[in-house]
This record gives sequence, structure tokens and C-alpha cells, in this order.
Amino acid sequence: MTETETNAYDVVVLGAGPVGENVADRTRAAGLTTAVVESELVGGECSYWACMPSKALLRPVIARADARRVPGLSQSVQGPLDASAVLAHRDYYTSNWTDDGQVGWLDSIGADLYRGHGRLSGPRTVTVTGPDGGERVLTARQAVAVCTGSRAALPGLPGLDAVKPWTSREATSSQSVPGRLIVIGGGVVATEMATVWQALGSKVTLLVRGKGLLPRMEPFAGELIAEALTEAGADVRTGTSVESVTRENGTVVAVTDSGDRIEADEILFATGRAPRTDDIGLETIGLDPGSWLPVDDSLRVTGHDWLYAVGDVNHRALLTHQGKYQARIAGAAIAARGTGETLLAEPWGAHAATADHAAVPQVVFTDPEAAAVGLSLAEAEQAGHRVKAVDVDLSSVAGAGLYADGYQGRARMVVDLDDETLRGVTLVGPGVGELIHSATIAVAGQVPISRLWHAVPSYPTISEVWLRLLEAYRDA
Repeated sequence: MTETETNAYDVVVLGAGPVGENVADRTRAAGLTTAVVESELVGGECSYWACMPSKALLRPVIARADARRVPGLSQSVQGPLDASAVLAHRDYYTSNWTDDGQVGWLDSIGADLYRGHGRLSGPRTVTVTGPDGGERVLTARQAVAVCTGSRAALPGLPGLDAVKPWTSREATSSQSVPGRLIVIGGGVVATEMATVWQALGSKVTLLVRGKGLLPRMEPFAGELIAEALTEAGADVRTGTSVESVTRENGTVVAVTDSGDRIEADEILFATGRAPRTDDIGLETIGLDPGSWLPVDDSLRVTGHDWLYAVGDVNHRALLTHQGKYQARIAGAAIAARGTGETLLAEPWGAHAATADHAAVPQVVFTDPEAAAVGLSLAEAEQAGHRVKAVDVDLSSVAGAGLYADGYQGRARMVVDLDDETLRGVTLVGPGVGELIHSATIAVAGQVPISRLWHAVPSYPTISEVWLRLLEAYRDA
């Protein structure tokens, strides 16, 4: 390899996480030559430090919690989890942090992989610095897709680097269980990791600056999860900020705004995400390094007809499944523009990521689970929609009682009163993660209430909550 070697492709994808992989899959399926550049592991954050390891850790926790609520089984599962087995199960699902399988998949679709750090070096041009220091220049005839994702954002506390705090990466890849763990934050990472490590034997203190957990969901979601974490033994403190953090003789010491001094073996900061765009050459094309990249609904960056930003980097919906959805849209749009096909860019068209605005689903894998799609009541009202919220206690559904003794949960649908379609649905309770796709179809499909009456839920399942919600709306 020479330092000035240049290769031309139709499409160059920067980042080989799930988003970049899906862009490459769609462009290759359309017959476009595609190069993929990756500086770490093919498969990205989701495969090795986020979705897969976190859910592998959570599955035994949730299964045990469910089993403890089933008569005839509960007495058999009162003991502690086998932490070593849980961590080994997690390692299996990360392929022990090797990417051979995913590299093989890229090869199978005919995409060329370039390992190294990729930076834009001008319009339609990416320079890749390989592990050996050599450089390759890749040029894109049609498009460059930035799919570099996001990283954990740490607060600007003095001396924080010396403390060596956990971020989401360390929280999902730790090879041992800390005796005491402080978790800073109230979002998805904070609540899920507090759930995991508390169940594996850590004494968890969860410090939340805001009023409650999961602030982007309906308030009752965070309330029910906070109650469950507290019952499990975690110390949950809301309205609490951390003023300083130090590590003294191996022990982490956090001091709060009220003057409390909390000691732990590790501290996890789950305080938001920042785009991985600080060192990808944005300045060479007139954009600000480290910024989120604004895009239209075809995922094309504003002011650059050849540049796409897909997944977390555009800040539309920082979720793997949503990024993969965007990748399918972007790949199709790149192919259509490249071949001169008509662009179907109207809402819900083949080249418009409309769901980013109207129907984003999410599951929080805590105990109880929280699942939501679309707008919350507050979001719908702020957007100017004339809406009505309908709530149902999930324990009123026969299937919930069969699922678990003492089942606790709640469901809400937000109905647009002008056309009687659903703007949003939120479900909280054991097992509700598998119910959210029906709600997603109802919201994304803009299915009217009158038609939902004909979607008959099977008895006795928890999904019968749909009938209860419709009845509550009718009787309101």
C-alpha cells in the first residue's frame, strides 16, 4: 500500500456500526459500489458496548423477577444470580469483542472494508489513516454517509479524568461486580444499569438531577421504575446534583449539592451523548467539528447534496433501531438520486424518514419494563394537537394477573380528537416490551379508533389492554 493510493466508489460510508452496515446493504443491493471505513470493531457501539451486552445482562435479571411472581416457581428462584454466568452470557453476545462474523457479513454483500481512522478531506473525499500509519484516499461518485454515532458525554467536573469514571462502555463490559456503585443520571442507560448491577449484587446509589426518571416518557413510567428500584434495594435520590468527585485510595467519593458524601467502588456517568464528529474533517467542507449534523427527511445534510448523516450524528432519534430505519431510507434515497429515479420524499414515502417525527418506539428493559411510541401527552399538547389521554391500570387485564401475581402497570394512549387516530402510546409493566410493536403499527399507520375496535386482542393476554383503552376512551 502506498501513502497516496486512491480508490473510487459510488458510496463511501464512514462508520461500520448497525447504521453504516445498513446503508451499505441498501446501496450494494441497488448495485452501487460501496466502501465502509471503521476505526474500531465492525458492528459498532450497539454490538459491543450498548444494546447487545446490556440486554444480555438484563435478561437474567428480568427473568428472575418475573419468576418470583409466579406461584409454584417463586420459592425456587429466591437466591442470588450467578454473576459469573451472567457476565459470560454477556461476553458470548459480544462475540468476546471480536468482529470476525460481522466482517464476514460485509464481505458477503460485496462492500469493501477499510480499517483505520477516516476523515473528510474535501467534498466527496475521505482519507483513511490505517493502523500502520499509511493513508488511502477514497472518493465517492454519489455520496458520503457519515454514520459515526455518538459517545458518552461527561460533565466538566474538575479532576474527573483522574477518577476514571465508568461510561456506558465500562458499565456494559465490566468483568467484575463492584461492591458499591454510584450512577449519575436518570435516563435509559442510568435506569437499566442501576437495574443490572443492583441485581448482580452491587449496592447502587442513583443520583438524578431532575424531578424523576425517564423524563422523555410519561411521568408515571419513571415513577413506577423508581419505586421498583427502591424496593430492590437501590438508593434513588432525585433533585440531586454532584458537585465534586474524587478517588481516594481506590474509593470514589462523590459530594452532592446538599453536602452529602457518598462512597463507592465505581461511579457511572450516564449524563447524555455527544456526536462522534469532532475529528472526521468537517472543517474541510465548512461544517463545525463536534457538531450534530442537520438533515432533511432523506437524511441528506443541509447545504451538501452529496453528504448524508445517518443515525445518532443527526440527533433525530438516538436509538439503534431508528438509526437502522434511517439507513434504509438513506440508502434508498442515495440509490434513487444516483440512478435518476423519482424521489418519493412525501411523508411516509420510501425516501422520507417520517417515523423520526411521528412514531419513534423505545423499550426500557428495567423491571418493570417501560415502552412508548410517538408523542407523550405533554409533547402532543406542546405541538399544538388537540388531544385526550386515556389511562388504564394494566392489572385490570386478565392476562396480566396470569402473567404475574401482584402485577403492577399502567397504559396510556394519546388520541388526536380531530381525526381520532393515536398520537402516542405508553405501556409500563412486566413484559410490555413485546407489546409495543402493535402500538407502533397503530401510530405509524394512523389507524383510526373506529378500525381499532376490529383488531380483536387474544384472550387472555396482556394485549387485551387495547380493548380496555378503547372502552375507556368510549366511556370518557
